Amino acid sequence: MTELRLFNSLTRQLEPFVPVHPGEARVYTCGPTVYNYPHIGNMRAYVFADTLGRVLSYKGYKLTHVINITDVGHLTDDADAGEDKMEKMAAEKAQSIWDIAKHYTEAYWADVKALNIRQPAHWSIATDFVPAMIEFAKSIADKHCYQLESGLYFDTSSVANYGALARAKTEDGEGRIEEVEGKRHAADFAIWRKTPEGETRQMEWDSPWGKGAPGWHLECSVMSEALLGLPFDIHTGGIDHREIHHPNEIAQNQARCGSDHSGAKMWMHNNFLIERSGKMSKSSGEFLRVQLLIDKGFHPLAYRLMCLQAHYRSELEFSWEGLQAAFVRLKRMVMASVALQDAQPATTVDDKRIAELFERFDTAISEDLNTAQALTALEELLAMKKVDAGQKLLALAQMENVLGLALLTTTRADLRVRPKSALITAEEIEAALTTRKEARAAKDFARSDAIRDDLIAKGIEVMDGDPLGWDWKLDI
Repeated sequence: MTELRLFNSLTRQLEPFVPVHPGEARVYTCGPTVYNYPHIGNMRAYVFADTLGRVLSYKGYKLTHVINITDVGHLTDDADAGEDKMEKMAAEKAQSIWDIAKHYTEAYWADVKALNIRQPAHWSIATDFVPAMIEFAKSIADKHCYQLESGLYFDTSSVANYGALARAKTEDGEGRIEEVEGKRHAADFAIWRKTPEGETRQMEWDSPWGKGAPGWHLECSVMSEALLGLPFDIHTGGIDHREIHHPNEIAQNQARCGSDHSGAKMWMHNNFLIERSGKMSKSSGEFLRVQLLIDKGFHPLAYRLMCLQAHYRSELEFSWEGLQAAFVRLKRMVMASVALQDAQPATTVDDKRIAELFERFDTAISEDLNTAQALTALEELLAMKKVDAGQKLLALAQMENVLGLALLTTTRADLRVRPKSALITAEEIEAALTTRKEARAAKDFARSDAIRDDLIAKGIEVMDGDPLGWDWKLDI
């Protein structure tokens, strides 16, 4: 196997993966704040983290992956200002904050399942760790924190090279952080937010700094240490976390363990998903979530494939045309894979052509998760003729397990996603198309056209002459 090299955001260079604990890979991923549904841009981060985990497993490491669920402490401004997102949504909905957290956590988990993202070793729930957060804060408070009326704040000047991850060397770079009266430096951040006098929060705890709630940044330092130990191997998240949240985590970890300890040896970040219409914003009403893709007739694995077609560190532009192209590509892969599903898998690959192709796949995936090149190798394998079916199946299973497209368990019928807007069932669509084919064979074109027009009126586009023979799709 090729040596695995990954891009470390902290050093801004590719580095060989050398685990802290031989034979193990310990990974922490910043999870969602469960105040609303995740949009598809949010979910790109978890497709990336899942792909990383799959590659580490493929390379033979015993993987321990942690994803947190933030149900307290994350403010409406990521730069440590504004209201708590959970408290704000609970007030708007006139619901218990616990009910809000439960509903949106389950919605997130549904998206995780739809995108074939593997379950982590631990889902760490922030509110389960509040006592540990208080103990962590107490351990660093004397040397690294100071108290204001609004809570306990971390003094960023008390650690070496604060902001190195974001490359923020001056306070000018932190200008978008809202001022809090009494803060020593603009970049200082809350470790514990005291409940204002006369107010009551749904989520608040007693602490040495008054009744209140932990800061968002504290959560991940505490949960990663508790579940993975410090240091651990890799911390992942979206590129937006690289600017404030992760530098603050690193500062806390340095305060806890010493200036040479950032917590994780490697910090990895996926780039943004770009969508030009503005529907990536959760304030836009019908914003883009996985369920909306399904409602429009797309299988969610088409979106996973769309993510894999770009390198995780590149921006990815979303469009319905791009998603449709990915869906067609997925259908081609599924059709080619179905032909192998009844084959008896081989135990080894000795066919030179398959071995060379698999080596290309391994090289691509080992060079900072180059999934775009890995997909090309997979498609070339599927297109191979006159090779042993068992060896081809074995290679396909290994490639597929890395990319997570479920090619060997997905059928053509599974990809028939009925659009929510369609006023007709998939069975009725198939029956109508059968009748239409009979009408065309009998040269009854008037009846054929009438059936087509009726399907179009019900939200279905009839695809005459489609080379894949899929016959219909949602008319968007």
